[in-house]
Amino acid sequence: MSLRIDELSPTEVRQLADSFETAPLEEILRWAWGRFGTNAGIGTSFQGAGLVMIDHALKAGFKFPIFTLDTNLLFPETYELKSRLEAHWGISIEGVQPSVSLADQARENGPELWKKAPDACCTIRKVEPLQRKLSSLSVWITGLRRQQSDTREKTRILELYRFDDLRELYIAKMNPMANWDRDAVWAEIKSRGIPYNPLHDRGYRSIGCQPCTSLAKSGENERAGRWTGFDKTECGIHTFLGASI
Repeated sequence: MSLRIDELSPTEVRQLADSFETAPLEEILRWAWGRFGTNAGIGTSFQGAGLVMIDHALKAGFKFPIFTLDTNLLFPETYELKSRLEAHWGISIEGVQPSVSLADQARENGPELWKKAPDACCTIRKVEPLQRKLSSLSVWITGLRRQQSDTREKTRILELYRFDDLRELYIAKMNPMANWDRDAVWAEIKSRGIPYNPLHDRGYRSIGCQPCTSLAKSGENERAGRWTGFDKTECGIHTFLGASI
């Protein structure tokens, strides 16, 4: 079940978030593992920060369940990377699937929904599957970083959200690498020999679904290549919970 408010209060969350600002990554992950064990799960889209975080967790013996949202629209290189990482770490990464196939989505909404209504497509293929997955977790661990975009600059290392109003259930969201910059992430990837998406070497800075990802221009933020031509910077998985408590 998701976390109940009496197990982790908003005051404790704020105090922990403040203390985590100067804590090493492994210490933050150790807290989550010690307090929640496998009820804390790492969600990854195989961006750099997530890879570093998973590598630290596994090498420290923190066997969090790891999952990714498989929209069925990812780059071939992303699917190949998933297999490479599973072999590299000796683990299985759960691919969380939408309940609606691409064929059914096209029949119900017309072909290539992402071209005319990307928010609707993201809801079907990412937000709804994530909601189902989070219903089984107490803590959702992400690779969000403040430097990635203006919409993420206020991200805290630990946050608490209302998850289910009817049952008064809450979920903690942990962003252990919120205060890392891109250069530090990539230095860590190289020094630890972590496999990464070869699209990064071709100039892609943030990699999502193939139809909605393009090369960012020099000087733009890391997520500028997502949903080009639309007034959209987030898929919705990091905004559907609303404001933190």
